[in-house]
Amino acid sequence: MTRSAFLFVLTLATCAAGVLALAQRAQAQGAGAMLAPPGATSCSGCHAGAAAGLPSLQGQSAQMIEEAMAGFRSGAREATLMNRIAKGFTEDETRAIARWIAAQGSAR
Repeated sequence: MTRSAFLFVLTLATCAAGVLALAQRAQAQGAGAMLAPPGATSCSGCHAGAAAGLPSLQGQSAQMIEEAMAGFRSGAREATLMNRIAKGFTEDETRAIARWIAAQGSAR
């Protein structure tokens, strides 16, 4: 298996674990919880805590997340994977995801 294929499989497995964790938390919070926009729950796969030395998104502002994603998308921020992920979302999708993530931090 090539390194890039391994990283891809690892990313998918991590994202699946993150989605499951968020789904369980949303269920515990009840039906009144804000629904996640498409793609938002995948972030927790790598950024839910201190996993793999990656920064946590918990407590980050929507503006900071949007600016970081714009930097990854434009190439202004160096990345091994986030640049490719960021290019997969429009500015509106990124804004919705950033707002949802920021709201999760304030809901705790």
